[in-house]
Amino acid sequence: MKTAVIDYGLGNLASVAQGLKAAGLEPLITREHHEILEARAVVLPGVGAFPKGMENLKDLGLLPVIAEVVQRGTPFLGICLGMQLLFEEGEEYGKHQGLGFIKGKVVRFPKGLKVPHMGWNTLKIEKSHPLLSGVPDDSYVYFVHSYCGAGYNSSHVAATSFYGIEFPAIVCFNNIMGIQFHPEKSSQIGLKILKNFGELVSHVGNPGD
Repeated sequence: MKTAVIDYGLGNLASVAQGLKAAGLEPLITREHHEILEARAVVLPGVGAFPKGMENLKDLGLLPVIAEVVQRGTPFLGICLGMQLLFEEGEEYGKHQGLGFIKGKVVRFPKGLKVPHMGWNTLKIEKSHPLLSGVPDDSYVYFVHSYCGAGYNSSHVAATSFYGIEFPAIVCFNNIMGIQFHPEKSSQIGLKILKNFGELVSHVGNPGD
């Protein structure tokens, strides 16, 4: 199950690829348009700033490629910054347009909270989703972020976490999924979530079928 891991110059691509490989997928780190379009699944990882992420995707000509992947129904997973870019807007270093697949915007944690929110925190499961199959409520996962989703549609949120405020930890809408924490650093729970993603991908046909 070839899985394109989008290389847009931001992110811990090797560790994400290793996590996907351990989950039974065949990760391919790439920025080649045809390889992304031909993949059974696409992962957008990332660490860094929201505007830089969008700028890099635009400069590499990847915005229309991602739009086509999503329109085709290919499973698409954003991780950390990759999840944040799924929203309509980000407020890091000013207001910037996101990919717009998930309603809401990305804002800094409120003043008074130490940022980044870094370390282990619990998941509150809000609704059932294939990514969360076999994942107990209050499972611990590993976060590193200073910004979080806000103004979102609660029906798009599969799990939340709490750090001064409640924020979305996993979002999902049709074939689009996002994980705010680092599954590849979240021990057995993170691996289980990636395996669940692999199981989901196995039930989807090849692009263009």
